[in-house]
Amino acid sequence: MPQLPATPYPAEVRARLDADAKEVLARYPGSRSALLPLLHLVQSEEGYVSRTGIAFCAETLDLTTAEVTAVSTFYSMYRRRPSGDYQVGVCTNTLCAVMGGDAIFDTLKEHLAVGNNETTEDGKVTLEHIECNAACDFAPVVMVNWEFFDNQTPESATQLVDDLIAGRTVEPTRGAPLCSYKETARILAGFPDERPGAVEATGGAGPASLIGLKLAKGEALPKARVVSPRAGQPQEGPPDAQVHDPSPTERLSSHDAPQQTSASDPEHPAGPAAEEGE
Repeated sequence: MPQLPATPYPAEVRARLDADAKEVLARYPGSRSALLPLLHLVQSEEGYVSRTGIAFCAETLDLTTAEVTAVSTFYSMYRRRPSGDYQVGVCTNTLCAVMGGDAIFDTLKEHLAVGNNETTEDGKVTLEHIECNAACDFAPVVMVNWEFFDNQTPESATQLVDDLIAGRTVEPTRGAPLCSYKETARILAGFPDERPGAVEATGGAGPASLIGLKLAKGEALPKARVVSPRAGQPQEGPPDAQVHDPSPTERLSSHDAPQQTSASDPEHPAGPAAEEGE
């Protein structure tokens, strides 16, 4: 059956959103470019992108509701049904998963009695699995309203959601203090975070994430690591090189140290080439 037209926003809400939308539109030379922040804006009003919010975006930007719907369903940060005050995302991508992410996610599903993308009965917590939080050196990672909670365990994650439901203050491992999902959506729409100290709060990636950047800038150089190529005879290296004798189960890598080949090692010639299988 065809759906009835979306219920319009109350007059006072519409007036407020119109004013905010005007501010958003002023940032872009083409109005269509404002669709993503406008979706965050309507999400900050209801906690998800409702049919009313889609109609508002379409009317404001002179788009069809089908065009707005297509964008809102493409990006996972836009919710299409009512969700909790706190979006708890557990990374279940490869590294986080093997470090405990799968166990955390299974524990929270049982503890909260919800499945993926489901919300607790009190409307406090929505649980979801996330493919990657780009914080592999802090694995396993849980995010609450896009703030990091690093190096989690099933026990610490359980305590985290219990604190959220009970209204106790929780502090992210790094980054800004935690706020509600609606407040987060308004910040993502491009409006300033007016909480005292929130903007100044920060937290960067860990050493493992930044080593490549530091090497590129010449800020950090690891000590040379030399691996014995044969029979425990170490290669010569710099005076401060760390000589490493591999264990029987360790596979040597050409990246660890230069390895002698038949062309450079007279004691181990390759001999004439033979037909395959001989």
